[in-house]
Order: sequence, then C-alpha cells, then structure tokens
Amino acid sequence: MNREINEVPKPRIPLHVDIEFRRSYARQPIKGVLRNISLTGAFLETYLADSDHLRSKDKLNLTFIVSGRKRKINAQVVWHNAEGCGVQFLPTNNRDIQIIDDLIYFVETSRQDQKEVLDIIFQQVG
Repeated sequence: MNREINEVPKPRIPLHVDIEFRRSYARQPIKGVLRNISLTGAFLETYLADSDHLRSKDKLNLTFIVSGRKRKINAQVVWHNAEGCGVQFLPTNNRDIQIIDDLIYFVETSRQDQKEVLDIIFQQVG
C-alpha cells in the first residue's frame, strides 16, 4: 500500500491497546501500546532504550488481542521520536484490512457502551 503525496491522512481514533511487536528480523517481542489508529496506520508508544529505538523504514510484526482473539499485522515505521513511532500498516490481503477495521470497531463500540452507561447514571442522579 503506497501513499500518494497528496493523500489526506485518515482520521485517528485515540485508544490504549497493549501490544507486542518485533522487528521483522528479530526473535524476541517487545511490549508497546497503540495510542491511536486509523485504517492506514497508528502511533506505537514504545519503551525502548535510546540505542534500541526504531528507525524509519523498519518493518514490524504487530500482535495484539481484540475480543479475546490474537491478531497479527505487518507495519513499517514512517517516523519516530523519543516516545514511539508512527507506523503504516502493510496489509497483504483483505483479512489484514478486516483486522484493523475490527480493532477500530471494537474501540468505538466500547466507547459508545461507556457513554450509554454514563448517560444512564446521570439520568438517575439528575
């Protein structure tokens, strides 16, 4: 999936999802947190020492759990800073795209459920 120069970034959805990731050539996974996501990419917060920081164009294998199911997707680092990196998803088929869409749906549904519970509480209190 190549990005066009004039392509407008997709809307980002804030979230907090614990994940494991590894560079495509590494054996040991590293823990991180997805902090926002869109259909095209995400911000990956990392806890790496300065010498281990990810670099632009590093290929990653991301693993996370959605609704009790382990999901995996490939990504590439597009930028990085001291807190983490921006990654672009590298879907190889429709199943990969569905995984990303499922995670976004899961986050949005959880937020809607929390909002509805708060609305009920406020109605009863007010």
